[in-house]
Amino acid sequence: MSDSVEDSSAPLIEHLTELRTRLIRSVIAFLVGMVLVFIVAEPILNFLAQPIADVLRARGENPQLIFTAPQEKFFVLIRISVIGGFAVSFPVIAYQLWRFIAPGLYKNEQNAFLPFIFASPVMFLLGATFAHYVVTPLAMNFFIGFSDAIPTLARMLTGEGVGEVTEDSELRTVFLGSVRESLNLSLKFILAFGLCFQLPVLLTLMGKAGLVSARGLKGVRKYAVVGILLVAALVTPPDVVTQLILFTVVYGLYEVSILLVSRVEKQREAYLKAEGLWDEDIHGDGAFEDDDDEDERDGRGTKDDGKAADE
Repeated sequence: MSDSVEDSSAPLIEHLTELRTRLIRSVIAFLVGMVLVFIVAEPILNFLAQPIADVLRARGENPQLIFTAPQEKFFVLIRISVIGGFAVSFPVIAYQLWRFIAPGLYKNEQNAFLPFIFASPVMFLLGATFAHYVVTPLAMNFFIGFSDAIPTLARMLTGEGVGEVTEDSELRTVFLGSVRESLNLSLKFILAFGLCFQLPVLLTLMGKAGLVSARGLKGVRKYAVVGILLVAALVTPPDVVTQLILFTVVYGLYEVSILLVSRVEKQREAYLKAEGLWDEDIHGDGAFEDDDDEDERDGRGTKDDGKAADE
């Protein structure tokens, strides 16, 4: 009895040992990446703050950021090092994760799962690039210009001339951006759009696993629109321009996901038919047809029934 217990616990100990080895290697890769990024953290900070500097230059102001505490810039660089270290070490971490879970998967499951490991960071990079070069400049221009737009609008409503304002007549607000707050806003955009660009990867993977279908995604499209609007309102600052951009992008990715899931379903159908495993009673004829084709077929059926009744 004791021998059987020891034999059954041996695989668990081996798995725990393997997990420990993979975790140690991942942590070492993360620490090395963090140190490497910290060396170039200052240029990375300047790169992330570039949209703010461009907006300020376009407005004729001096592009500068301030720090309000002695330790603020140091912790900003540490934060950049942590995030950048994870990004740099992600290939190693993903490889260690793959080496741990791959032995428990069948060959076809490995072939189905492996492409998503490469697609996920690529899509995140696309989302982050879109956020940095498109969304962040628009948002910064809106927020920084907002301080001048309100006083100008107030003077127009009260009948005062815009050109009548002098330096002594009104207190002028000037943007003195904090390093920490500006970085937080830029990273929020990058993280939000990077994660939203994971939608096609996630839904396609779920489609391969049979958890979602193209017909089901089309059926909940109106609920998806509401959900995307809520996400856009939560993860972006409260300006309409940024929220509309995020909604448009994510909804476009949702439609792309439907096409990808439909393609996965057709590939699965072709594979099952080639292997002789396709059962019409279980899967149904035309299970992967579009809803438009189904509606057209139903319409023809209704007309035929009407003609038969008249005869």
